[in-house]
Amino acid sequence: MRKDWIAILDFGSQYTHLIARRIREIGVYSEIVPYNIKARDLLVKGPKGIVLSGGPASIVSTKSPICDKKILSIGTPVLGVCYGAQLIAKLSGGVVVEARDREYGKTYLAIKSKAGLFKGLSSKEIVWMSHGDKIAKLPPGFKITGSTDNAKIAAMEDKKGKLYGVQFHPEVVHTPKGKVILRNFIINIAGCKRSWNMHSFVETSVEALREEIGNEKVLCALSGGIDSSVLTKLLHKAIGKNLIAVFIDNGLLRKDEAELVRKRFGRYYHINLRFISARDIFLKRLKGVTNPEKKRKIIGKLFIEVFEKEAKKLGRIKFLAQGTLYPDVIESRSATGGPSATIKTHHNVGGLPQHLKFKLIEPLKDLFKDEVRLVGKELGLPDEIINRHPFPGPGLAVRIIGAITEEKLDVLREADWILIDEIKKAKLYQKLWQSFCVLLPVKTIGVMGDERTYENVVAVRAVTSDDAMTAHWAKLPYELLERVSNRIINEGKGINRVVYDISSKPPSTIEWE
Repeated sequence: MRKDWIAILDFGSQYTHLIARRIREIGVYSEIVPYNIKARDLLVKGPKGIVLSGGPASIVSTKSPICDKKILSIGTPVLGVCYGAQLIAKLSGGVVVEARDREYGKTYLAIKSKAGLFKGLSSKEIVWMSHGDKIAKLPPGFKITGSTDNAKIAAMEDKKGKLYGVQFHPEVVHTPKGKVILRNFIINIAGCKRSWNMHSFVETSVEALREEIGNEKVLCALSGGIDSSVLTKLLHKAIGKNLIAVFIDNGLLRKDEAELVRKRFGRYYHINLRFISARDIFLKRLKGVTNPEKKRKIIGKLFIEVFEKEAKKLGRIKFLAQGTLYPDVIESRSATGGPSATIKTHHNVGGLPQHLKFKLIEPLKDLFKDEVRLVGKELGLPDEIINRHPFPGPGLAVRIIGAITEEKLDVLREADWILIDEIKKAKLYQKLWQSFCVLLPVKTIGVMGDERTYENVVAVRAVTSDDAMTAHWAKLPYELLERVSNRIINEGKGINRVVYDISSKPPSTIEWE
C-alpha cells in the first residue's frame, strides 16, 4: 500500500483528470476513485489527503451525487473543488443555493487569509470559475478565506476539521497560482512526501512484475508506438527472455512500420520477437464495416484471437500484457465509477472477449502519456521513440472514415508519410502532440492538367496537448500547409483536395473515429 498519495473522488467533472495530473506533477501519486466509495474502504486504502472533484450536477438537485458523509470526519484532510466545495458545505450544515449571477471564466479572488491553502499568494489572485450554485451560508466551524465579486464564500476552511473548499478550479492553467494552492494542500496540510517519480515507478514496477509473473511467460503486444515500446522494454527489464513480444502486421500500419519494428526490437534490442503477418484476415473481417466502434471491437477481438493462436504454438502462456494508459481507462468506461460519460471505447479496454484465456497485466494503466515518455527515457529508449506522436491501436482503420480497402490504405499511408516528413523538415514535430491525415468518405471535382478529376479528400489534423485529454488545434504556418497540400496532391494517388481540421478537444476528439 502506498504511503503518500491523494485520493480524488470523481463527481464527473471534465477537469477531474487534470487534478490527478497536477498532483503528480508536484511529485505525489494521485488516484481517481468512485465518488460513492465508503469511508471505511477509503481508510483501508490509506490516502494522506482527499480531493472532492467538481461535477456537472447541481448540488441543490435531489439527484445530485453525494459521497459518504463519514469521509469528512475520518481525520484525513479534504479539499473540495467547485462542486466538491459545495458538497462539503451542504454535508457540514451550510447552505448552498442556486446563484442569481453565475460565474464562468476568469475572475479575481480576494484572499482573506494567507495561511493554509493560500500560503505564499498575493491578496488578489486570478482564478477560473465554472459554477451555477453558490455557498450562501457557512457551515459551523468554518471561516471564509477568499471572496469574489459574485461569491462572498469563494473559499472556506475548517482548520480543526481539516476541511477546505474552493469554489474555483485550481487545477486548470487559467488559475495561474493553482498549482501553489494544490501544493499547499498536498505538502503542507496533508503532509505528503514527494516520492512519485518515474525512476521509483520503474523500480517498483519491475519488482512487482517479477513477483507476479515468476517464471511464467508473457505475451506482449508490440506495435512500435511509444506505449507498447515502453511496455516491452519494461517487461524485458523485469523478466528478460520470458517475454515474448508479438508484433502483428495487421495491414493497418503506417508506411514501412512493420520492417522498422522488426529491426529495432528484434535485431537491436535483442528482444524475443515474434513477427506475424495477418493482413489478409484483418482486412477480411473489416470488409464493409463503417461503424468506428465496430471497427475497434473487431480489431481488438482479432488481436486476442491471433495472440491465442500464437500462444498454442509456443506452449502454455499465462499472461498477456497491454499498454493501456490512464486516459484510455477514463475515456472508455469511466472506470472510477464516477458519473462521467463514455466518449469512445479504447482498443485496449473495449474489445476483449469475455472468456479471455490469458491473465491480463497492464503495468502502465495508472500513467498519463507524458509519464510514459519519462519512463521510456528512464529505460534508455531513444528520442525517436519517446517523442513519437501517438498512433491509435486500431491504426489507420480509424483514420479512414467509412469502409476500409487496400487501395484506401495505400492512399492514406502515402499522404500521412508526406505530412510527417514536412512537419519534421519544418522542425515542428516535437512541438506537436499529434499530427496525421484522415481519408474522408467523399470525392470532389478537381482539375489536373487539362482533365477533370473526381477523387478523394484528405483532412490534415495537428494538435498541441499535454495529455490528450484536452487539445488545441495547431496553428501551422500557411507555407507549411501549402507544401503539405501540394505534395499530397501531386505525389499521392487519388487525392485532389486537402483540408485542415481547426477544431479543439473538447468539443471534438483528437481522432476522427
